[in-house]
Amino acid sequence: MVAGTRRCVKISAGYISVSEQTLALSDAAELDTFIDHLWLEDGLAKNTLESYRLDLSAFALWLAQQNKQLLTADQADIQQYLAVKFPLSKPRSIGRLIASMRRFYRYLIRDNKISLDPTIQIQSPKLPRSLPKSLNEDEVLALLNAPNLHEPVGLRDKAMLELLYACGLRVSELVGVKATEVSVSDGVVRVTGKGSKTRLVPMGEEAVDWISRYLSEARPAILQKRLCDALFVTNRGEAMTRQAFWYLIKRYAILAGISKHMSPHVLRHAFATHLLNH
Repeated sequence: MVAGTRRCVKISAGYISVSEQTLALSDAAELDTFIDHLWLEDGLAKNTLESYRLDLSAFALWLAQQNKQLLTADQADIQQYLAVKFPLSKPRSIGRLIASMRRFYRYLIRDNKISLDPTIQIQSPKLPRSLPKSLNEDEVLALLNAPNLHEPVGLRDKAMLELLYACGLRVSELVGVKATEVSVSDGVVRVTGKGSKTRLVPMGEEAVDWISRYLSEARPAILQKRLCDALFVTNRGEAMTRQAFWYLIKRYAILAGISKHMSPHVLRHAFATHLLNH
């Protein structure tokens, strides 16, 4: 952020203007790294990322007034912050704030930056459950049919979407598949999921057909004799990344006339629902 740029952070009934210079440098750096992680891992919308940043910046500012930082905060700090700053807030607002904190501290745990999660015993307010705004069947089909099949990269994207759809994979699992881990003859793909656990997943005839066509027609044309272990490759001869594929999905959603916000959860839910109905 350019020096002097300011953000408005909501605290209790009003707003206060917060310069990132008022935060400890370590807190500002941790927040930047965390927001980048959310964007790369989950492809979250700009407004969602900004909500995370504002929630956590406000907490960091309050901690600074207590001579503490994000990495040294404990459960008592969080409980006091919620009690002092948000005594009359709606349950949904409190729930979102706690979710932001919980996601942040679990990220720090995963990266071995802290050893104890201060949110582990913080209770979220009970909220009525609501289903995500899923895509309907016409939108799912429109998304699957959006790539231009006359181009090698279009065939690649079609194969990726069909495999994602048929197998219910996470985007991180999809881009992590190596060329040697897919068997067209057996109709299965070896997937490495969370915790580095591997599993064999049947692909289904439609996905097998598109993967086969991609391997025979598109992948060699994209690589142009370059070598790459990944199943899905870019024009630079490198493995497709999560962020690059999410950019493609959002672009295809626009081409398909889909105005709903696309997220990994929405996409997996829509694909799973469509498969169950067929």
